[in-house]
Amino acid sequence: MPAARPVPDRLAPRLSILDSYMLRQLLLALVATTGALVTLIWLTQSLHFVSLVVGRGLSLRVFLELTSLLIPSFIAVILPITTFVVVQFVYQRLGTDRELTVMQAAGLSPAMMARPGLACAAIATATCLVLNVWIVPVSYHAFRQYEFQIRNRMAAFLVQDGVFTQVSDNMTVYIRARDKDGTLHGIMVEDDRTPGAEATILAEEGNLVILNDQPRVVLFNGSRQEIDSHTGRLNVLTFTRNTIDLSSPHTAHTRLPDANELSISQLLHPDMRQYSRRDESKMFIEAWRRLSSPFCAFSFAMIGLVGAMGGSYSRQASIIRPVLAILAVVAVQALTLLVQNLASRNLQLMPLMWICSIGPGVICAGILFWPEFRADREARAITGATRS
Repeated sequence: MPAARPVPDRLAPRLSILDSYMLRQLLLALVATTGALVTLIWLTQSLHFVSLVVGRGLSLRVFLELTSLLIPSFIAVILPITTFVVVQFVYQRLGTDRELTVMQAAGLSPAMMARPGLACAAIATATCLVLNVWIVPVSYHAFRQYEFQIRNRMAAFLVQDGVFTQVSDNMTVYIRARDKDGTLHGIMVEDDRTPGAEATILAEEGNLVILNDQPRVVLFNGSRQEIDSHTGRLNVLTFTRNTIDLSSPHTAHTRLPDANELSISQLLHPDMRQYSRRDESKMFIEAWRRLSSPFCAFSFAMIGLVGAMGGSYSRQASIIRPVLAILAVVAVQALTLLVQNLASRNLQLMPLMWICSIGPGVICAGILFWPEFRADREARAITGATRS
């Protein structure tokens, strides 16, 4: 009789040396893949803000500070997908190298071989949950505030001599010359912020100042020309001293944060004095999306495990199963987006968001682990009947 070798318990809380070896490969590949994809997305998305550096003269430091605030949101979106890619790739490589076959011959069950993949999925899920609930709203709110400050406040101080500078969408400023002490000469301001009361302001001199954290220009010896919308007459008002706010309209100073900037508690209990009933449903959907979407990392990892470990090894199956796994992930992702769109119109469909996020993982876990647990239950039943 051959000596029975001890087989590790699949429910043991501590990881074995083999588990640590596989988990280390998974985590290193996950960090490398996620970092590479996030860097690529960051580079492509940063192109939208190059105009701030080229056209507005902002420094490279400001550009990096602004765009780096978007990185947490990129990670939260990419991490579930990279978890699937890493689990699928590592376990597929182990199967190709016949390492999984050796593990099965050593007495390891599918549950024990899947433990490193499940641990990697748990880490990815927890990371996504922390990002969605806390880090992403904070970083995105900081990004919006920083962008608002650059576009509507700092840009006013980047007026160039002899150039018509569009400070905002409805204001253009021109200065003929600027002294070393900051005094402006030959100022023209085209102010279209008030519909129906567009005005052209001319002044001999002026100075840029900050008042209540808002950029303003103090004009001296000038005139304000405005066409009356009712009579069509040109009204000219001369002044010795006048102050003009060069930022966006005053409504922009009290910018309301959108749903992506709010915390979970603010999304579930919004201040209806600031938002409409239509916005309330969007906020509920955003809150449930943040809580449910991290579990897609678990479902995608389970799909990867089934694609790599489901069934016996063969050359044909090693190609077909990964392709089917990729198609399954694409289908789940598309179904999740569809359900989110439908739930935004009908809040009673919100539980489907949880089903789409967790359901595929539960189904794949049943496919992968149920035969083993059923065999164990039958073995215990036979053992119990034999003893009795």
